[in-house]
Amino acid sequence: MDSEPIGILGGSFDPVHNAHLSIAHGALALLGLERVLWLPSGVPPHRAAPTAGIAARLEMLRLAIAGEARFAIDPRELAKTTAAYTVDTLLELRCEHGDARALVLLIGGDQYSRLGTWHRWQDLFALAHLAVFARPGWSPDADVPDALTMEHARRHCAPGADWRSRSAGAVIEVPMEPLAISSTEIRARIERGDVPRDMVPPAVLEYIFLNGLYGNP
Repeated sequence: MDSEPIGILGGSFDPVHNAHLSIAHGALALLGLERVLWLPSGVPPHRAAPTAGIAARLEMLRLAIAGEARFAIDPRELAKTTAAYTVDTLLELRCEHGDARALVLLIGGDQYSRLGTWHRWQDLFALAHLAVFARPGWSPDADVPDALTMEHARRHCAPGADWRSRSAGAVIEVPMEPLAISSTEIRARIERGDVPRDMVPPAVLEYIFLNGLYGNP
């Protein structure tokens, strides 16, 4: 490949937290990415609308990734008024970067186990590699569709494998000890009056409290 792979990390980031950053930094180091594009979702197809508004989520994300030149925010999904599907976003990115550039969708193991519920999920493999971040020894849950089990069996590889010679199609298993953090728990703790310093970057936490987000007292 003439250029290094580009990582893609999507989510509502409501708020962005330390586990998101751990995945992004791990991807840079272990997958040799040129950069990571952070894709905040607009109207998510699989969950309720975000609690914080677009402007607040964008500002929290900007604060969280400040200082890392290889991180960038891609706001394209925020402009859509209907559900933004990952496959459509990857189609747009593939058109922009060409057929030869490797694109790598970064997802957690729990997300990957639910991949069979995603819109046109089988088309994802023609558009990008999937890097799955999960605990060592992780494997997809036993109740995933047979079709996903078969796709995983023939596509999975380690970070050091030869997937970089292709632009898409591999499932790269990236073992890591993920942080037990979720945006849902962070919002609940803030609403109770807790200060989740161990979960959120300091600048993001300050922004949350200065702007009264998530019902904090």
